[in-house]
Amino acid sequence: MSGAKLGGGLLVAGTTSDAGKSVVTAGICRWLARQGVKVAPFKAQNMSLNSFVTREGAEIGRAQAMQAQAARVEPTALMNPVLLKPGSDRSSQVVLLGKPVGEMSARGFFGGSGGSSPGKALHGGRQEQLLGIVTDCLEQLRGTYDAVICEGAGSPAEINLRRTDIVNMGIARAARFPVVVVGDIDRGGVFASFFGTTALLSPEDQSLIAGYMVNKFRGDVSLLEPGMEMLRGLTGRATYGVLPFQHGLGIDEEDGLRVSLRGAVRESVVAPPVGEDVLRVAVCAVPLMSNFTDVDALAAEPGVVVRFVDRAEELADADLVVVPGTRGTVKALAWLRERGLADALLRRAAEGRPVLGICGGFQVLGERISDEVESRAGEVDGLGLLPVRVRFEREKTLARPVGSALGEPVEGYEIHHGVAEVLGGEPFLDGCRVGSVWGTHWHGSLESDGFRRAFLREVASAAGRRFVPAPDTSFASLREEQLDLLGDLIEEHADTDALLRLIEGGAPAGLPFLPPGAP
Repeated sequence: MSGAKLGGGLLVAGTTSDAGKSVVTAGICRWLARQGVKVAPFKAQNMSLNSFVTREGAEIGRAQAMQAQAARVEPTALMNPVLLKPGSDRSSQVVLLGKPVGEMSARGFFGGSGGSSPGKALHGGRQEQLLGIVTDCLEQLRGTYDAVICEGAGSPAEINLRRTDIVNMGIARAARFPVVVVGDIDRGGVFASFFGTTALLSPEDQSLIAGYMVNKFRGDVSLLEPGMEMLRGLTGRATYGVLPFQHGLGIDEEDGLRVSLRGAVRESVVAPPVGEDVLRVAVCAVPLMSNFTDVDALAAEPGVVVRFVDRAEELADADLVVVPGTRGTVKALAWLRERGLADALLRRAAEGRPVLGICGGFQVLGERISDEVESRAGEVDGLGLLPVRVRFEREKTLARPVGSALGEPVEGYEIHHGVAEVLGGEPFLDGCRVGSVWGTHWHGSLESDGFRRAFLREVASAAGRRFVPAPDTSFASLREEQLDLLGDLIEEHADTDALLRLIEGGAPAGLPFLPPGAP
């Protein structure tokens, strides 16, 4: 099936955040790619601390990078032109076309006053300019691909933000794309959510709401059918699929600890340890944690148990402690000290027990941090576990380094303002190692299978565990298996013929208006 019309597309919206938009978008991309359709993902505006660096050195959301992999295409900045990286409850760094352009308050970004200027591209008529930028990116994708599958954000019925919306109905209206609204039935109230989401939209927006898709359903679908028929009678819109609940589909999502690998790549019951012992990994749940997906590859290993912790006593039985990346290095350092985790890390290092710092976590382990950029805290003492001094620069490092460590090839990606001066220790990627403490700016390094196995052997030896890494675990293959599973969900549980008609021909004509509409 390769007959999708050039420039066709679809917007996957949701009744709420975490309804499953990211995985449904990825599933549709994989299903289409398997049918021979040249397809690309797109999210006009993303808010996430989980980001990725494309080959051209652009920063985009990891969810869009994952969706590009599902589509079997190389991710580019066009697929996520606006990325907001929260630095607090009230402000975010604005990444435009893959490059940071400044910090801005939420009120300032959405059209109010306040916040520092994020560059000339966003001065005056900000949302209109952004809409022009994102629609231009979308048009470039439409000119290259047979189909573009867009992901919305939050809910399209956030009526307080509709005037400035560029990611839900704003982009659907601009592109004249049909919209399928995904609802999480596991939360309850899915029929009310579908109806209410539609009824709070303007007539123009409602004309693009083609129908609905139920996500995370448990049980007998026949029990749901009367409700879907009533929903069709009330709204005039079809339900395009009922996707069953599946464990372990939360790969590279935008937010939330619970989507990271507490079983999201491979569950421990499926993969018993190869050696006599398991290996326990504790990840410090620091504030503004970024790219916690770094530990996904550890959790993919049979016999490795990964958990997130926020108390010092939870480090006691850990064989490895990971201090992950963060958008607030100085804030994370203060948090570690306030909770007693810093002292626990110092004790671990003194006892020769393994600690790994990644990006911001690496910076925390150093001797000194000079920060006039991120926190503007000036000179701050680090934990002193590594002979490293860090100075924050306004220009962000975005790179895709390749190297070797522990005798194995390694690939990764870098996203950081802090520049590390390494003053000693053994070289380790771009950082260093002192005893059982390692530090690097490289995200994603543990996805390199040979390096990950070598690293885990070092950890097991230092921890005194009879743990043996599985000789055949391929993280890339596990990722592909998951993406195929997403494609299977769409192929087996969605009305794919109807979805293809939407992608090719747009929303059905004559869809009824549901009052009251937008206020």
